[in-house]
Amino acid sequence: MSNYDTVLLDIEGTITPITFVKETLFPYVTIGVSSFLDRTWDSPETKEQIELLRVQAAKDVNDKLPEAVLIPTEQEATKEQIKEAVVKNIDWQMKADRKIGALKSFQGVMWKEGYASGELKGVVYDDVIPRLEKWKADGKKIYIYSSGSVPAQKLIVGYSDKGDLKHFFSGYFDTAVGLKIESDSYKNIAKEIKKEDSTNSILFVTDNIKEIFAASEAGYQVVISDRPGNAPLGPESTQFKIVTSFDQI
Repeated sequence: MSNYDTVLLDIEGTITPITFVKETLFPYVTIGVSSFLDRTWDSPETKEQIELLRVQAAKDVNDKLPEAVLIPTEQEATKEQIKEAVVKNIDWQMKADRKIGALKSFQGVMWKEGYASGELKGVVYDDVIPRLEKWKADGKKIYIYSSGSVPAQKLIVGYSDKGDLKHFFSGYFDTAVGLKIESDSYKNIAKEIKKEDSTNSILFVTDNIKEIFAASEAGYQVVISDRPGNAPLGPESTQFKIVTSFDQI
């Protein structure tokens, strides 16, 4: 790696095991969504989240997505009918692993409750902390870019099994800046952190080869994280540095 003064990190499969997301966070939502809606039905936050899902559902139905269903309003249906539509909506979107803002926002609200109660605790690889400390000591700025919402990102690092790690990070980005497989997203991030004229001084670490190509096209230095449980890397990945632990960066 040549000189870099800024680090951009993915979460799932990079600083956090993919199994934590797939086997803990996702089931927490799919199994608990019905009781969560019952528990919080009258809260303004839940109403707001349902409205976001409702707007997205209307778009999905209009786009003729096969499993999309409309979520009726309180003027059009009973609480149970609305709840049933929300549960069905969440279920099909999560099975499809959609990176949609409304879904990610709803997941984040549910996870916030789980972290606050102690039922959830973020899992961070042991080798990540010493590298974060070294980067911080060297004066490097560290950011996160994940398809999960910014609030969800803060929950994982704020309620982690290594303690509250938020002090390591200078900022967080989600798909509001663009999809992670699009080069323009990385240019947008560089612009926001005032590095648009020196993108080669940013190091991006992720497990996703499509994201690696997108960031590389934007001028970033890149490293592939090859963790247990991650998708197998193809021959196209060999042109980039591959690490199995952060102490190899």
